[in-house]
Amino acid sequence: MDQTIEPGGTPATAAPTHPTVPHRPLTVPAGEAEARARAFHEVMDRRRTVRDFSDRPLPEGVVEWAIRTAATAPSGAHVQPWRFVVLTDPERKRRLREAAEAEEREFYARRASPEWLEALAPLGTDWSKPFLETAPAVIVVFEVHKGPDTPRPYYTKESVGISVGLLLATLHQAGLATLTHTPSPMRFLNEVCDRPPEERAAYVVPVGYPAEDARVPDLRRKSLEQVMVRL
Repeated sequence: MDQTIEPGGTPATAAPTHPTVPHRPLTVPAGEAEARARAFHEVMDRRRTVRDFSDRPLPEGVVEWAIRTAATAPSGAHVQPWRFVVLTDPERKRRLREAAEAEEREFYARRASPEWLEALAPLGTDWSKPFLETAPAVIVVFEVHKGPDTPRPYYTKESVGISVGLLLATLHQAGLATLTHTPSPMRFLNEVCDRPPEERAAYVVPVGYPAEDARVPDLRRKSLEQVMVRL
């Protein structure tokens, strides 16, 4: 708590310089905390990156609620430096796919190192990105930097990364599949999405139901002992 020192050396509580409101924490009985955490893990452990999408329409409102949830993420200085552009128009998605595949051809043919290509091999990825058209919605997530109507952000990549994690978790909870696509470079996305130069694309997230015959690589996640250190 901030304090000021009054004459004579007595500390006094300083009045807040900005408005505050009472905190309303989520109250969970201690006996239920582990069970809730376990249940959430069991749902999220079934989340997989999907590349084979159905064109089945999305339920009304689900993308909007997922973005609302993503926008609850903490951000540096509470600047909230994110923009979520939802593409559903077939022509717009076609343009996105064409531009992304042009960059991906260059990546796989010339930019990627042999080591990088070897790491990607078990995933079965290549330059072809049909999911950008097949998925009923594609969310392009932009970092919002300082511009004529936007303030300077702080910890931008960290803030946007946390928000995308919440986005993926919410969509998975709603029974939808996602993929995080990061073509490089991404400046073409400003033109496709009609965004100003102070916004910089960070993620392309197709959203939809998996195709009935969808398959995913047989991968294993690291164990708790491999990812956690207790000191």
